[in-house]
Amino acid sequence: MIYKSIRFSVIFVLLLACQPKERQQESVGGMAVPISQALEEPAVLPGHPESSEGASRIEEYFTRKNKYGFNGTVLYAENGQVTFSKAYGFSNLRSKDSLTMESAFQLASVSKPITALAVLKLYENKQLNLEDTVQQYLPEFPYPGISIRMLLNHRSGLSNYMYFSDEFWPDRDIPISNPDILDLMVKYEPKPYYPPDRRYNYCNTNYAMLALIVEKVSGMSFEAFVKVNIFLPLDMSNSLIYNKSNYPKNFNHVVGYSSGRRVAENTYLNGVVGDKGVYASAIDLFKLDQALYDESLISHATLEEAYTLQHKDLRTWDNYGLGWRINARDPDNKVVYHTGWWKGFHTYFLRELGSRKTLIILSNTDRGSSMGVKELLSLI
Repeated sequence: MIYKSIRFSVIFVLLLACQPKERQQESVGGMAVPISQALEEPAVLPGHPESSEGASRIEEYFTRKNKYGFNGTVLYAENGQVTFSKAYGFSNLRSKDSLTMESAFQLASVSKPITALAVLKLYENKQLNLEDTVQQYLPEFPYPGISIRMLLNHRSGLSNYMYFSDEFWPDRDIPISNPDILDLMVKYEPKPYYPPDRRYNYCNTNYAMLALIVEKVSGMSFEAFVKVNIFLPLDMSNSLIYNKSNYPKNFNHVVGYSSGRRVAENTYLNGVVGDKGVYASAIDLFKLDQALYDESLISHATLEEAYTLQHKDLRTWDNYGLGWRINARDPDNKVVYHTGWWKGFHTYFLRELGSRKTLIILSNTDRGSSMGVKELLSLI
């Protein structure tokens, strides 16, 4: 009954958030303020120091990208100070509603670091251990020998639900959920790609299962747990998790576009969360970035674990930790980052830990939004 009450409360709050523009604040699309004013609120950002060389390079780079179709928001910070931020283009290409720095985008796989943080919160609270098996929390899970750590670092060997769902899910007009994914695995036992811990294999199924474990351990929906333990404490006021299983229609004001101006499909797979599904603004991700330096969310010791290379079979400069991709070529300036793509949305969240530089790029169109991480790092 407690679980249902919490779930109902969260759904009610999210419904209230999806109100017309006349309200003072929109839950997902951001404050209805002009772009030029979007970063002038001192309670949101720590200020705008004189532009740095990195900021100048980034501005020049995205001025060019914008000419070739880039549509989205960009934020660059050094030592906790935002030195460049700008919104380019529209949240809706048809209505020509302008993007602002508070506009929330589908983060795609940039959702994975947030899912990992949810799991690590439970780990810090001694509610689970990273070496525990999945079957300790999901007894029906049909694959023995897979630990929570193996889900976090992509060494489970599991097959990708996005492929076996296409084969086994009977009606794509009905959203598939995380429990449904587990049910399909129990019923059909899709063959794993590799035995547990054999090798790295990036797989969305891992993070769908992690979201289920968060629910099992916390007694809350995944959406509610992330909201209560991450979004609210950090005042990530434009962030939420969209789950098509709960809301057939996506009320987010930023529309994703693929193949030019075609609205991207709200696929049945959007009922699965953990691997994707988080919506957040560039400002919200900057708040998260800063919180990971001051231990307001999680301890340095736990983060050090998350930032540790987990794969001896991968290169030092192209590795994976617990929810983060890692470039440790320079051990004194390790880069932890994630990128994402999903149904018209392209996202980049890059963090140089030694120099404390942060680059956040959120785009809602395919055109002009494909960028290499190496290229982006060269700008900062």
